[in-house]
Amino acid sequence: MADEYPFDIETTMTDQIQRFLFDDTNVRGEIVTLEAAYREVLDKHAYPAPVNRLLGELLSAVALLTETVKLDGTLSMEVRGKGPVSLLMAESNPGGELRAIARLSEAHDLPGDTAGFREWLGDGQIVITLDPQEGNRYQGIVALDADDLASCLEDYFSRSEQLPTRLWLTADGQRAAGLLLQQLPNDTANKDPDAWDRTVHLASTLRDDELLRLKQRELLFRLYHEEVIRVFDPKALRFGCTCSRERIVQALYNLGADELREILEEQKAIDTQCHFCNTRYHFNAAEIEALIESPDSPAPTVH
Repeated sequence: MADEYPFDIETTMTDQIQRFLFDDTNVRGEIVTLEAAYREVLDKHAYPAPVNRLLGELLSAVALLTETVKLDGTLSMEVRGKGPVSLLMAESNPGGELRAIARLSEAHDLPGDTAGFREWLGDGQIVITLDPQEGNRYQGIVALDADDLASCLEDYFSRSEQLPTRLWLTADGQRAAGLLLQQLPNDTANKDPDAWDRTVHLASTLRDDELLRLKQRELLFRLYHEEVIRVFDPKALRFGCTCSRERIVQALYNLGADELREILEEQKAIDTQCHFCNTRYHFNAAEIEALIESPDSPAPTVH
């Protein structure tokens, strides 16, 4: 369902993504705002403030890309760096569930809070994985050649999707937000050939604090009150982790009987923890032996 202006600019949720398009043009967009989901990711870890901001931008980007490619499955994005941050990873699915982690390199000293994207990540690459529920898995890779995450992802779209795409991403440790504009292939429905340049120019006037603090429809009205814009119903987003005891059981089984018994000999039990949500899973020796002997049996009872 979509609305045209005028509309109630006060309608909003704290965590949501909203699609919009400009009538009679080949330009579409999305805007995402994260607060509770973002805070839940950060509350499970103790990252430096700049890393928290980078994770917020990545979460916003993953949400935007999931809606853009209309994926019926999981989209994950890994930023693999050779600097103080060796990994940023975020994941999204069509149900609106998001999760993210960061990994710091012990080989580097941490830069100050004013250090930028490249100082924290160094050289590296972004790996974007589309894993549909049906069909083939797709993976795209783009180098960390730009000075911020948004510019790197714009390069990805230019190379892989071949669609002009602009992104604006920001986060402050409390909220994260993002705006995406994309130019679709031209056709007879486009009656405004200047729309792309004009809408991008207007979006470029947006300040980070406006993207973080303004309600979504208020922000769109601020930018595009002179445009004929169609705004679709927002989609709720939330933190969600896909870990489970059953998945851990399968992962343990994949290690093989010899390795599992070697771990048991050293530790007498196996304890593991989800990196995303910090949930701990404990398996005693009897449970591991049962797994080795009967791998198709139900997962051991949670302790």
